[in-house]
Amino acid sequence: MELSQEMLKKKTWAVVGASTHPEKFGYKIYKKLKEHGYRVYPINPGHDMIDGDKCYSSLSELPEKPEVIDMVVNPRIGRNIVEEAAELGISFIWLQPGTHNEELTQLIEEKGIAYVKDCVLVALK
Repeated sequence: MELSQEMLKKKTWAVVGASTHPEKFGYKIYKKLKEHGYRVYPINPGHDMIDGDKCYSSLSELPEKPEVIDMVVNPRIGRNIVEEAAELGISFIWLQPGTHNEELTQLIEEKGIAYVKDCVLVALK
């Protein structure tokens, strides 16, 4: 089975870089995952709530460990997220277009985390 399909079967996700702005991908992705029946946790230290849901400032704050992290942040920020994900034992990271560079994917590989570089909005259609 293709890795992206395997990841889409996981039902608990965290969207790192979730946003309250409807035109931003951090909002569209969060909303689309919820509409498809996923349990989704928004991560963004700049927000308290997104669509009436509690927004968390880090992965460590979540009430449960997500199976997949969807990254919607700059690779510079992503580095700390990958480190935290590895510490928490999270196995899958979905990298949205523009959220990764060679350094970040190398770090993800070093940590032994499986990843996909694709747009989840396209994959969920």
